[in-house]
Parts: sequence; structure tokens; C-alpha cells
Amino acid sequence: MPRSPSPSRDTPLFTVTADTLVAVDFGPRGRSEPRPKGPYRRLLALPGARAFTAGNLIARLPMGMFSVSAVVMIAGTRGSYALAGAVTATGLAATAVVAPWTARLVDRYGQARVALPATAFAVLGSLALVLCVRYGAPDWTLFAAYAATATTPNTGGMSRARWAHLLKGDAEALHTANSFEQAADELCFMLGPVLAAFLCGTFFPEAGTLVGAVLLPAGVLLFAAQRSTEPPPARRSAARSPLRSPGMRPLLVVCLATGAVFGSLEVVTLAFADERGHRAASGAVLALQAAGSCAAGLLYGAVRPAGSARSRLPWCLAAMAVLMTLPLLAAGLTGSLAPLAGALLVAGMATAPTMVTTMTLVQRCTPADRLNEGMTLAVTGLLGGIACGSAAGGWTVEHVSATAGYGVPVAAAATALLVSLCTLVPFGSSNRFTDSLPTH
Repeated sequence: MPRSPSPSRDTPLFTVTADTLVAVDFGPRGRSEPRPKGPYRRLLALPGARAFTAGNLIARLPMGMFSVSAVVMIAGTRGSYALAGAVTATGLAATAVVAPWTARLVDRYGQARVALPATAFAVLGSLALVLCVRYGAPDWTLFAAYAATATTPNTGGMSRARWAHLLKGDAEALHTANSFEQAADELCFMLGPVLAAFLCGTFFPEAGTLVGAVLLPAGVLLFAAQRSTEPPPARRSAARSPLRSPGMRPLLVVCLATGAVFGSLEVVTLAFADERGHRAASGAVLALQAAGSCAAGLLYGAVRPAGSARSRLPWCLAAMAVLMTLPLLAAGLTGSLAPLAGALLVAGMATAPTMVTTMTLVQRCTPADRLNEGMTLAVTGLLGGIACGSAAGGWTVEHVSATAGYGVPVAAAATALLVSLCTLVPFGSSNRFTDSLPTH
């Protein structure tokens, strides 16, 4: 009896059971469609993105280490926190002056050609500071050595410039990239002080500065080696200075007030913890604020926020002003460090979205071939605000109380909100700041 040909794997088999027709498909089962990549995986999948991001993170970590290491090193050997604070303040002021010029050179001649010698000079300044402290040099040499570190390139700004170059025309991906960079900033400024305090306390006072002086050039070398993602230099830019771009100056005032939030919060928290005999826990408490900001930044970058960046900024600043009242309430009502730590964690969640939105507007106000200079101006505004906030917070702590000091970040956040409402929110065609700002 002839056999019927056996069904192939691609041929369905039909059979009947009772009054039901059953079809069995022996075809190969294909794999289900892969799940779409998340926004950060898509971002880091770009050619060269992971390499320059790794170098940038290594180079950025010492930024959170140097000031803490310098304070611990100078105060520990010279016995004067006043001297340590004055030296770091001088370095901050020098950075505010030098950094925009360094960024302008980066835009004109390229990241690798400028960042490497600038980093080498800054590292020599750090090593000179170590030698001056170690061998008891006069106090003025500490100021000169630490001021030399002002040539440290703004690696965060250079990284944002690379994303802007790689993601031209993709506003959603650029929003994710800016959020990622802000979260990286928070992570480095959260881990840097902790690492610096650990190294200086566990080994010797100069350990934090020495480790930072190794990490910085290593990270910049790795970052600069990724030439395929480097934006092309604009040797003869016809664009005017970013400082003269419409909308930039009020944004810099917002950066100044936002920096005052950060600076005052740090000083007041250190004083509050010290008053209650928990000086050793102050670093961990401040790290919680940075952790909240880091988490919020990553979440903010994973979603597509509604409205334009210009319309979102006042809402972000309003949220920051409201949330900054939580540490004030926690300190005033409980007087305990544990509730304050929780309040700082929640309050920190407003800072990253605010900074991401501000930096997005700074990018849009800045000519494309002077982007590093524009981003560095924003960072300079933040540094100036941090210095002012630290001074205001310290004065309030000394003359009133540590609890009252938490009113300074509230006032600074409210000032930033007021500036944005008066200058960045359109009130008709007569607003000369917002007429030229993009609305997309």
C-alpha cells in the first residue's frame, strides 16, 4: 500500500476530533521580536559613545575630590580651616576667570589639542600644592599652586558638545543625553567627596589629591583619544560671544542662584551635623541629596516631557523652591539628622531636572561652533553661585543658627524662580530676552 508523503515542517497537519477540525503547524518557531532598547541603551549604542563616556566619568570624578582633599590636607597640616577655605575659594575664583577662555580655545582648536596641555598644567598645580603643604612652604604658595588648577578643562561641557554633535536634529535623544550627563555630574560629586575623605583619613592627608591627580589625566587621555566623536573645531567663528546671545544672561543669573542653592545646602548641612555631634555622618547625608538628584535625572531623561524647555524651566524651579522647604521644616521641627537626611533625599530630586532644562536652554542660546564656551559660562555661573551660597550659608549659621541656615537655599531657589518668571517666560512681543529663544 503506498504511503502518503510525510508532511514537511512547513506544512500544517489537519485532523478531526469529534466535530472539531484541528490544525497543527510544524513550522519553525521564530524568535519573538526583541524588546526595544531603552533610551540610555540607544544612546550608548552610538559608535564611540561608550569609550568617550568612560573617559569622561574617570576625568570628572576628581572634580568632586580636589576641593575636599585640599581642605582636609591644608587644615590637617596647618591647623587652619580658614586658610583651607581661603585657598579653595581662590581656586574657585581663578576657575571662574580662566575656564571660559579655556573653553573658547577648545572650540577654536579642538578638544584634544587644548584639553591635554590644560590638564597637564592643572595636574602640575595639584602636585605643587602637595609639595608646598608637605614641606611647609609659605602660605602664599598654596594660593598660587591651587590657582594653577583653574586650567582644568570642563569635561562635562565637552561631553555635552559631543552629544550635540552626534545627535544633531534629534531633540528627544539630546534631552536624554543631557539628563545622562547631569546624572553623571551628580554621581561624581556624590562619590568624589566620599572617596577623598576616605583616602585622606585612611592613608595620609595628601592621598586624595594624589589619586585625583592620577585619575584626571588618565580620564582626559581616554576621552581625547576618541577622535571620531569629537566635534570639528571652528577656527574662525563668525558667531558672537555666547554671553551676548539673547536669553543667555538671564540663564546665567538662574545658574548663579541655583549654584547658591548647592553651596549653601552643603555648608549648612555640615554645620548642622557638627552641632549635633555627627560630623562623620555629614558626607553621607549630603550624598543622599546627590543620590536623589541622580535618580531624578535618569528618570527625567527616560521620559519625554511635555512642552518646550522654556516653558518647563519655571515649573522645575518652582518644584525646587517648594522641595527646598523640606530640609528647613525637618531641621526646625525635629532637630534630628535622620529626618533631615530623608528631606534632603527628596529635595535633591528637583535639582537634576532643573539643571537639565537650564543646560538645554543654554545650548539653544549658544552658537553651535562656540558650544563649549557657552556651557562653560553656565558652569562658571554655578561656581560663582556656590561660592556666594557658601558665604551666605556660613554667615547665617554663625550669626543665627544652623537651622535658620536652611532658609538660604529656599531664598536662592525662589530668586531663580523669580528671574525665570520675569525674563524667560514670554509676556508678549516686547520681551527682548525670549523673542530669540527657540520654543521647540
